[in-house]
Amino acid sequence: MTHTELAAKILEVCNGSSNISKHTNCMTRLRLHLINQPPSIIDSLSKISGVAGVNQQGEELQIILGPGKAAAVHKCFAQLLLSAKPSPEKDSVSHQSATKPDIGDGKILQQQIKEKNSTPFKLLLRRIASIFLPLIPAFIACGLITGILQIITKIDPSAGVQEWFKMMAVMGNAVFWGMNLFVGVNAAKEFGGSPIIGGTLAAIITHPALTNIHLWEEQLIPGRGGIIAVLMVTIFGAWLENKLHKIMPEILDFFITPLLVILIAGFAAILILQPAGGLISSAIGNATYAAIGSGGAFTGFILGGLWLPIVMMGIHQGFTPIHAELLNQYGVTILLPILAMAGAGQVGASLAVYFKTQNQHLKKTIASALPVGLMGVGEPLIYGVTLPLGKPFVCACIGGAFGGAVQAAFEVGAGAIGISGLPLAAATDNIPVYFMGLITAYIAGFAATWIIGFNEPEEE
Repeated sequence: MTHTELAAKILEVCNGSSNISKHTNCMTRLRLHLINQPPSIIDSLSKISGVAGVNQQGEELQIILGPGKAAAVHKCFAQLLLSAKPSPEKDSVSHQSATKPDIGDGKILQQQIKEKNSTPFKLLLRRIASIFLPLIPAFIACGLITGILQIITKIDPSAGVQEWFKMMAVMGNAVFWGMNLFVGVNAAKEFGGSPIIGGTLAAIITHPALTNIHLWEEQLIPGRGGIIAVLMVTIFGAWLENKLHKIMPEILDFFITPLLVILIAGFAAILILQPAGGLISSAIGNATYAAIGSGGAFTGFILGGLWLPIVMMGIHQGFTPIHAELLNQYGVTILLPILAMAGAGQVGASLAVYFKTQNQHLKKTIASALPVGLMGVGEPLIYGVTLPLGKPFVCACIGGAFGGAVQAAFEVGAGAIGISGLPLAAATDNIPVYFMGLITAYIAGFAATWIIGFNEPEEE
């Protein structure tokens, strides 16, 4: 199907435009909130040709389409919603079903599952991850530029003095240089504040003139606390701004509220939140490097093996600010190469299924999903192959564990986030070892699946 046809089919299965309350997309998924969600919606969406899988996180349906395709389909989906003119009768029916839901036919069980997945902690992690989502394309581009430059200098060390090389180095570092400001803007927007005020608060704690200020005989350090301090400051600023909007007279609100937010949150940032953020960020960096440095391959084995279950539980978003903070402190994150091995384990496990199964539909699914799996997009293999079969999912975790052990043993770092699989190699600081870990995960996932096996699915 074309992108428009796929969007139309998804909209049809979701019971039309009047049943859509919110829609957006990330790099690989179309994300929908439905007013009235039938119990069979996930199964119905999964059967649509072109949909790699469907996942539910709280109230949100995540329809997995793949990189690039998700954005294109969402654009068509939004156009269909704009052009749709639902009849009053249909709109009335949708409204009645939304206000008086049918508690039969599995509705109560569905609501219980939603409530279980919508814990405050998971919702908070999801909101924090949403702050970094718009930055991922820039992280990828700048990380790859830096990785390419590292390769060039290993081939020709004299290239580093060339003007074109210096310009590319600026491009590769640009997103990290401005990351505090970007995070400040996005955090304020996510938590209901004014984006520019959030960016301003981030600029305050990053301003180079802080070096001219001494408090309690200590010189202030611009950017201390990194991403953690920025999140604390901007979230506090957004909270304060919303409180002031409620009590400030309308005639003064436009002038006095932003002034008070900058003054109160600014002083709180410099005197309290930035030092606290500094302690937290230092603890995160030190703990990560200490755990991997002392635990070595064992720590990598545990992290690589547990990453897929962590993703399935919906708490993987909590690692995004940790990656960003490691990049901010050290220029690389040593966690990402370890966790990326889980996707490689999926590839190995799926290959074993491909060679063992007699189910032609399953073979076709694997053949279509493997290319993107190699490129680091694992959802089609997870939801289309390993997770439904059960045992191969466990074997994929085994592959990820062995690959993670290799990455941790050599402390391979990555200068980007948001990518995985083969493309991540160019952004790592030890390409040969990264490939060695990748191949180890492929082989371990394949071998585990071949030995343990799986229950052959019936032909459709």
